[in-house]
Formats: sequence, structure tokens, C-alpha cells
Amino acid sequence: MNKLLLIILDGVPYANWRRLFGNLEGWVQSGEAQVWKMRSVLPSTSACCYASIHTGLTPQVHKIWDNADIRRLEFPDIFSAATAAGRKTGAVTHSYWSEFFNRAPFDVVRDIEYDEPEGPITHGRFHTMAGYNHTNQMTPSDYDLFGTLTRLCEVKGIDYGILHTCTLDSMGHRYYHDCEAMDYACGQLDAILAPFVDRWRKNGYEVIVTADHGQDARGHHGGTGPDQQDFALYYFGPAKGPKPDTLLDQLQLAPTILSRLGVPVPETMKGKSFLT
Repeated sequence: MNKLLLIILDGVPYANWRRLFGNLEGWVQSGEAQVWKMRSVLPSTSACCYASIHTGLTPQVHKIWDNADIRRLEFPDIFSAATAAGRKTGAVTHSYWSEFFNRAPFDVVRDIEYDEPEGPITHGRFHTMAGYNHTNQMTPSDYDLFGTLTRLCEVKGIDYGILHTCTLDSMGHRYYHDCEAMDYACGQLDAILAPFVDRWRKNGYEVIVTADHGQDARGHHGGTGPDQQDFALYYFGPAKGPKPDTLLDQLQLAPTILSRLGVPVPETMKGKSFLT
């Protein structure tokens, strides 16, 4: 059975993926990875996109309108479908994901780390960014997050895992993406990520590296336009995708992941898998 990891680097516009992530682009050039442009749902706000990524539904259906309205969703999602099919799932993410797909409200002592065989998230490792503001980003080290996901792979034997980090989104809100600070930050994250991608692949995982949304020249997202909505999606694995110039829809991501895992796709997910 296939295993897959989904890596979400929050808030990176398409142009900066293709310009600054040299390791990912090197794998594309060598033929070891495929890359496409993907467009987010509207509003292109983080929590709205998180909910859509895992349910395959628009915000107009799942009714997460912004980052303030966080609750347990009642729709089928990747975690619940995979667990129902007997697969182990793992999440190393912002606490919003735990609230959407396991239970809410988030209790920092109860929910910061859990191992629950019945799922839907079998192994959860979360961070909150409590106290976040424009000056103090409160983001954990991406290196530590990648290490935590790798431990879930190698010790817990997860079949599906998601990692989500807000580092670049938070920096983008502060510095905007067209500046020296962001050039360096994107390059550093690419360098930190690369050896983990190599290790995950050697451990038999297909890997998707992507974002939830983009970010415009003033550090904003939530609305329309390619800078706010568009980002890159890199895929490492044996499946074949569409032509490189195909624009993917974010609602395709959930059914694609479940299809690669060999898990039945819930009827609520109407998007078409882009990998065969």
C-alpha cells in the first residue's frame, strides 16, 4: 500500500517557489519531481484553506470564513477516511488542524500531543503560536517540526502524515515577499527541508510539498488574484500528473491524496484526482 506525506509551507506565492527553492527545482530538473501551479479557494485565508485542503469542499460549504471561527467540522476528510480504511495518520501542525478534524476547543495540555488508535488523527503533535503578533512571530523551528514528522514515520509507522508550518507566512506578513529577508528565509527553508525529503523518499513515502495560499506584494492574502491565490505543488512519487502548464484546483488535493493511499474517496469530495 502507498504511503504519503503532505508538507504545507504556509503563505508562499508561486513566483517565490519557482525562484528560491533551489533543491525542489533541482529535483524537477532531474526528473525526480513534478511541479504544477495550484489555485486556492476563496477566501484565500489560512483556516479556510486548511479546511478545504482536507475536506475537498469550498468555504461556502464547510463555512469556515476566517481564522477566528475554528470548530470541529462535520464533513468527511482525509484523516477520517484514511482511519476508516485501517490506515494510520499523523499530524505535525498548527492546532487549528486538531480542532477541525479531531476535537474542539483545543486544550493545550490534553491536545498538544496525543496517540489515539481510533483516530481520526492517530498521532497528533501540535503547536499554537500563542501570543503571535507582527513583531513576535511565535513560530517553532521548522527543523524540529520536520524531525517530529520523521519520528512519526519511523517509530509510529504512519501511512499518511501532514506537516504544516507558518514560518514563511508570518515573515511574509512582516517583511513582504520581495525583499532580502524573504529571499534568505525561503532559501534556508528549502535547504532544511531537502534532506528530510530525501529521507522520507528512502522510507517509501510519496511526498507532496505545497502551500495553502500565496501572498501579495503588501503581505496580504484572503482575496483574489494570482499572488494571493496561486502557489506551487511539487510531487515526488511514481504517479503521473497532467501537463506542466495545467492549473490545479485546491479542491483536487483531498481526493488525490486518498486515491494515492488506496482509500475510497467520500462522495462529498467532487474534485478529480490529478495523479494517476
